[in-house]
Amino acid sequence: MSLRSSKIEDATGLAGKVQVILEACKKKDADLVAELAASPGGLVNDEARRAAWPLLLGSSPADTDIFEKPWQELPQQKDEDQVKLDVDRSFVYYPRNETDKQLSKRQHDLQILIVSVLRRHPYLCYFQGYHDIAQVLLLVLGPSAATLPLARLSLLRIRDFMLPTFTMSLLHLQLLLPILRAADEELERHVSVTQPDFAIASTLTMYAHQVEDYADIVRLFDFLIAQEAVVSIYLFAAIVLSRREELLEIDPSEPEMLHITMSKLPKPIDWDLLITRATSLFELYPPHLLRPASTWWWKISPYSVLKTTRDRLELRRQSLQDGEVFFKRHAAQVRRMELFSRLQIRLSRITRPYRGYGLAFSVIVVAWWLGVRFNGFAVTAKGFHGAWKFLSSR
Repeated sequence: MSLRSSKIEDATGLAGKVQVILEACKKKDADLVAELAASPGGLVNDEARRAAWPLLLGSSPADTDIFEKPWQELPQQKDEDQVKLDVDRSFVYYPRNETDKQLSKRQHDLQILIVSVLRRHPYLCYFQGYHDIAQVLLLVLGPSAATLPLARLSLLRIRDFMLPTFTMSLLHLQLLLPILRAADEELERHVSVTQPDFAIASTLTMYAHQVEDYADIVRLFDFLIAQEAVVSIYLFAAIVLSRREELLEIDPSEPEMLHITMSKLPKPIDWDLLITRATSLFELYPPHLLRPASTWWWKISPYSVLKTTRDRLELRRQSLQDGEVFFKRHAAQVRRMELFSRLQIRLSRITRPYRGYGLAFSVIVVAWWLGVRFNGFAVTAKGFHGAWKFLSSR
């Protein structure tokens, strides 16, 4: 038995486990804390979480630079109106039995927390459900301590969901069916009649949008914060596998019913069991070895969180500046990808009657389109050069 395993087994009882967690945090032993976070019961209570979550999310000396200027003095971020609308609908399920005054104070703190992060990182694109994630950090860490962890979570863990388009959010879900196929081919065939976007509400918000119990959501955050980003998809796969009999009873000729059923989390739900199953799935079927997802995996941008979170030690050392660099490079790649996709669609429509003229005509058409699109001969010439490079590489 390893020393690490022995320490975990010695954490008998809740008080004993909390003590082990706190001692590991003092020693900066993030690997042991991550193992404890994945073990039954997770990090036990918020005292342990206040020590463990910042450690698991990592830190960099450069991160303190973001606090040089008060957020109130920074320009308003473009999404603040939507933030206000969502914050006004926050804290629906927990904490319970609070007065209107207490609720108003929490919403005020949540508004400041989110806006302070967005103003310091104005390129981030807020999404509905982000406030669900932020409110969990706020409740556990408190208003003053939650800002840096939320910023690191945003730039280094869920960055793909804050890009200017929704493309990467949906691309993450393309891994779900290959995981199911590896684990249970019959069930995968049955549910593949519908698109995997039934998982979006859960995976986009680290399950905070759908989990209604405070003890459950903080226990889930224990696990997800300690893992690389892709593990969230494996957790949803474990949920689908746990509903095998229920789902197989639904007629595959009714994909809408399958979609509705899988878009809602089952009740009751044993999160410890599902976390164990998700961990096992990840170990048995890592994303780069799945078929045919392996082809898809190698097409994923090196700047996606699916890849930049793979090394957990390196992840904890990354800075907010690293996250900004990843974000901007990834956003540029997505823009190019979407432009090429639009070009292909237009090219297909325009050249369909003239396919016999081949590549030369295609280059002329694409260059002409770019010239019209951007209005200028010089751009048309650049478009001709770029189109030739692009089409000749196809």
